[in-house]
Amino acid sequence: MSKKHVLIMLLCCLIPVAGLGAIYLFDIPFNPVLWAALILFCPLSHLLMIQFMRHSPDEGGHH
Repeated sequence: MSKKHVLIMLLCCLIPVAGLGAIYLFDIPFNPVLWAALILFCPLSHLLMIQFMRHSPDEGGHH
């Protein structure tokens, strides 16, 4: 697994956690749409990473 993949994975999972933490810590008002977006951000970004970070057929597999 490359460092780039690990960095993107950490960012995509920590952004919603930080957002939820900021909402509760700073008592920020939010609507249900924002709530759902933050909760779904991690699994949706994971699916996008799977799609866009696939190895090309000429690479010959995993390193």
